Amino acid sequence: MLFLVLLILPLPTLALPQAEPVPGGIAIIPLAVSSSDGVPQVYYNGARALVVRDEGHWKTVIGIPLSVEPGEQSIQLRVNGKTLSQRFTVRDKQYETQHLTLKDKRKVEPTPEDLVRIEKETVEINAALAEWSDSAEVDTAFAPPAEGPLSSPFGLRRYFNDQPRKPHSGLDLAADMGAPVQAPAAGRVIGTGDYFFNGNTVFIDHGQGLITMYCHLSRIAVKPGRSLARGDLIGAVGMSGRATGPHLHWGVSLNRALVDPALFLPPETAHVRPDAAAIEE
Repeated sequence: MLFLVLLILPLPTLALPQAEPVPGGIAIIPLAVSSSDGVPQVYYNGARALVVRDEGHWKTVIGIPLSVEPGEQSIQLRVNGKTLSQRFTVRDKQYETQHLTLKDKRKVEPTPEDLVRIEKETVEINAALAEWSDSAEVDTAFAPPAEGPLSSPFGLRRYFNDQPRKPHSGLDLAADMGAPVQAPAAGRVIGTGDYFFNGNTVFIDHGQGLITMYCHLSRIAVKPGRSLARGDLIGAVGMSGRATGPHLHWGVSLNRALVDPALFLPPETAHVRPDAAAIEE
């Protein structure tokens, strides 16, 4: 007689980003719905948010804009025809200040013609960062997109030629000119362009409102519509756009909020080396 022994294994735990519920950070919120309910939809600040099933429970991974004031925030859940509200708390975080000097004054005070171009490009960039695609599985455990120390951390309050500008909305990697830039996880190229500030840029959709962007490239190696696996080449490090030295500006948008890319990296790799800082917007 043949006996079969069934081993009951625990459900796998997803490699989720690091939770840091601060302006520019990420909140991971267990949802107050039954595991037997259908897939819930979650909205935050009017934008749909990433939902995952982890250890048999529904969770949402929320990107918090840098502009959000610390304090109580709320999300809206839609499941089985019902709409519910759930609250979470955003902690305070003080980002450092950085003063930079640019010799090209047009990159600090654009001409009227430049402003027309910038306005048009801003619409295009924001549309790419607002992309949504349904995906049952989203890989949020990223690999660094280029080799090199991390520099110019996310959230720096920046002054260009003593004039205040927007905080640093991404993370710089101080890689060499021409170094390969690779997809940090599976996704699809949804756009490319050459922009006034960002230079040669690639946008990748990883699913459910998780978009990454790669700026200041010396060349772009992909076209819109291409599906990517982790590690696929997307371009090369450069200094196009507003930059004074070769480096990669890496941005991550989650539910239309630009958040700290370092939260998607293994903690042991997400260390900033200040002496490797590069200059860019």
